[in-house]
Amino acid sequence: MARYAALLRGVNVGTARLAMADLRRLVADLGHEDVKTYLQSGNVVFTSPPTKAATLAEGIERRLADELGLRVPVLVRDGGELAAIVDASPYAARQDDPTRVLVAFLSAAPGAARRKELTVPAGEHLEYAITGREIHLHFPDGGYGRTKFTNAYLEKKLGVVATTRNWKSVLALRDLTGG
Repeated sequence: MARYAALLRGVNVGTARLAMADLRRLVADLGHEDVKTYLQSGNVVFTSPPTKAATLAEGIERRLADELGLRVPVLVRDGGELAAIVDASPYAARQDDPTRVLVAFLSAAPGAARRKELTVPAGEHLEYAITGREIHLHFPDGGYGRTKFTNAYLEKKLGVVATTRNWKSVLALRDLTGG
C-alpha cells in the first residue's frame, strides 16, 4: 500500500465549492483507505495499492464530475515524491515565513521551449525554480495574494495544469503521506 495526496485545482477559492466531507466520501467510495482532508482547499490524502498518479487523478476527477457536477483538475503525488519536493526546495531554508515559499504542482514537466518562455511579470519580485513537475516559488517581499504569477499564468505559459500550495501545506501533505 502507498500513501498519496490529491490536490484539486481551484476548489473553494472560486466557483467550485466542495465540502471536505463529500471529498472524503468520494475518495473512500473509490476504494481508497484512511482518507483525510487537509484544510478546506481541496487536499485529500489516502492509502491505496501502488497505482499510477494519472489513474488515481482521473478516477477522482470522474467521480467529482459524475456525482457533484464539478469539473476540476486533480494532481496526485505519492509520499516519496512529496518528501523529494520538500528536500529539493531552494528557498525553504532562506525564509521563515511559510506564506512566502510555495510550490506550484504541475500536471506534467514542461518542455524546454515552454520553460524558456516563462518569465516573471514586469514589476514583480519573485524567484522560481522548475524541478520536474514542480515550480518552487519564493516571494521575498510578500505573499502569493497579489502576484500575477498565478496558476492561470503558469498554465498559459507552460501548457500544463497548475495548482499552488504554500510551504506549510506542502510540509503537512508530506507528513500526512509519511514521506
